[in-house]
Amino acid sequence: MSAAGRAGFIARGVVYVLIGVLAIRIALGSGGQADRQGALNQVAAQPFGKVMLWLLVVGFGCMALWRGARAVITRGPGRKAGARVLDAGRAVFYASVCWATATFATGDSGGSDGNAKSRDWTATALGLSFGRFLVGAAGCVLIGVGLTLAVRAAMRRFLRQLNTATMDSRTKMAVTALGVGGGAARGIVFAAAGVFVLVAAVRFDPNQAKGMDATLRSLADTPMGPWLLLAVALGLILFGVFSFASARWRRL
Repeated sequence: MSAAGRAGFIARGVVYVLIGVLAIRIALGSGGQADRQGALNQVAAQPFGKVMLWLLVVGFGCMALWRGARAVITRGPGRKAGARVLDAGRAVFYASVCWATATFATGDSGGSDGNAKSRDWTATALGLSFGRFLVGAAGCVLIGVGLTLAVRAAMRRFLRQLNTATMDSRTKMAVTALGVGGGAARGIVFAAAGVFVLVAAVRFDPNQAKGMDATLRSLADTPMGPWLLLAVALGLILFGVFSFASARWRRL
């Protein structure tokens, strides 16, 4: 099952690197869609793109299987109920990513982009009883996840999951820098997306919700201008490379 986990980290790394590259293009004034669908479009445009897409499908499927196995099978004092629940949730998430990637690989772009899907899901939720509170809670959860990711990255908690004993000092320093920078950027994106969801709940306006692409673009509208977007984009590339390092040194 460890091979499945390593394949999953490689697939995750490819997508994050491509999203980061697309975000850099946006920061520099070029077009593009900086989210998973935009990354898949970039893969499909390459020679043997169809083959590469199906390799990503396999990778995400492997990640879902590995996470699911950790939730159900793995035993040990460090595997508490909370950790199992998190792995189960991640398994469901990667299963959905696998399905969406497979759908894209068959020639179906999946309809609307991530920004439109976020608005549609928010509008549906707001239409439910206590929908505003549900959406607000979802926004708070996203903000909490983002802050947790950023704090854990700053505290270098990820090193506990890596087999650092097999690294030389320079490799460990490089991987640590990748984890800190990449984890912080990933946390910022999650937290920013959560803020927009929370605003959608407060204003009862689903158009305030944003997918990854719109969330990244909004960073260019801050007082820091495109420089903040450029910094986060570089951070997402770092996280992608950190995912490759995880495929090599993660304890699975």
